[in-house]
Amino acid sequence: MENKNVWTSVLYVILFVSVFFLLQALAELLGAACYAIATGGSFSAALGSGSGELTAITIVVGSLLSIALFVRMGWAPVSRNYLKSRPWAVIVWTMLLGLGCILPMEFIGEKLQLMMPDELQQLFEVVMKTPWGYIALGIMAPVTEELIFRGAVLRTLLGVLGGNRHWVAIAISALVFGLVHLNLAQGAHAFLAGLMLGWLYYRSGSIIPGIIVHWVNNTVAYVMFNLMPEMNDGKLIDLFHGNERMMYGGLFFSLCIFVPALYQLAVRLRRA
Repeated sequence: MENKNVWTSVLYVILFVSVFFLLQALAELLGAACYAIATGGSFSAALGSGSGELTAITIVVGSLLSIALFVRMGWAPVSRNYLKSRPWAVIVWTMLLGLGCILPMEFIGEKLQLMMPDELQQLFEVVMKTPWGYIALGIMAPVTEELIFRGAVLRTLLGVLGGNRHWVAIAISALVFGLVHLNLAQGAHAFLAGLMLGWLYYRSGSIIPGIIVHWVNNTVAYVMFNLMPEMNDGKLIDLFHGNERMMYGGLFFSLCIFVPALYQLAVRLRRA
């Protein structure tokens, strides 16, 4: 019976990921069609336009479709119970956790020499330059990805891999989260982040702490991109004007935020 439940959960995870991709593809087709009508161009030209605003709007539409479907189908139950517990201290510490992990994660990525493909990097930069880019990546992406990969995927896996095996469920969900990014650089970052986000979901029973960490990370990326465009192709050390001592000082300061935040959350969050 247990093996049957495990395989049923695996099928559900495959379903969730497949639906996620299908809805993103549908949103892209709808966006291209509307763009072609609005500009008077062809549908194929719209698909390959590389418009940052169109891409951002497509992400927003795909996110809204995903949220609506997953909530409507009950794949990712949503309630206000967690907020009713007034977890204000947890929210503050999750914000600090999000801030504290940014520089260390960037440092790890550089040490592993993980670089996004040029085409994807260019598309990312075009999207980030538009106001719709923040709505897409700063707001909708955190909500949608936490709803699907923690609220649906991880919740399902924990249903059959709970107890002492919860880290197996968290690791699998993090791996799935990394794989859906379809490139090594983002995938490795997403996997590491997925472990932390999965732990937050396991301990809180809510996607809200994960959304906050996700939102902080993406918001800082958006702000830094637009305030310091010269850093977009640079490395972490460039943020500190080439001063290695300052860079390691910044990393140490980040860890002085991250470690206490992690400890406080471990103390404050009870297993759901």
